[in-house]
Amino acid sequence: MSIVTVSPKYQVVIPKEIRKKLKLKPGQKLQITEFGDGLFYSPVKNPDDILGIFEGVVNDFKREKKDRI
Repeated sequence: MSIVTVSPKYQVVIPKEIRKKLKLKPGQKLQITEFGDGLFYSPVKNPDDILGIFEGVVNDFKREKKDRI
């Protein structure tokens, strides 16, 4: 666990070991979510980074027909 300080401009520095582990780059966007009384930061993924995540998924099943209204 790391402790950071909020600057007078409300900025924080992400510790080096976390930046390296998450492969963060300067200018990369992070999504921040309020979680209880804390904050959760997660990198915003580029759509190209998720290409192929469903590779190998079987999709040859038959779908039920929907009744049109």
